[in-house]
Amino acid sequence: MFSDPLFLLVLAGMFTTLAVLILGLLSFAKSGDFHKRNANRIMRWRVGLQFATVVIFMLWVYLKRGF
Repeated sequence: MFSDPLFLLVLAGMFTTLAVLILGLLSFAKSGDFHKRNANRIMRWRVGLQFATVVIFMLWVYLKRGF
């Protein structure tokens, strides 16, 4: 499983999405100038990364299971 490059890409996408989500949540919690400038941009990045990760995951499942 860990030798499959597509699976490693899925894992990288998951952890990147998680990192951006945590950054956004910390930004919301702290508020301030950084939050005002970047909150919407951070959450858009999260949605885009999440979408890409789901697409890659579905491709991995399709190729592994043959749906």
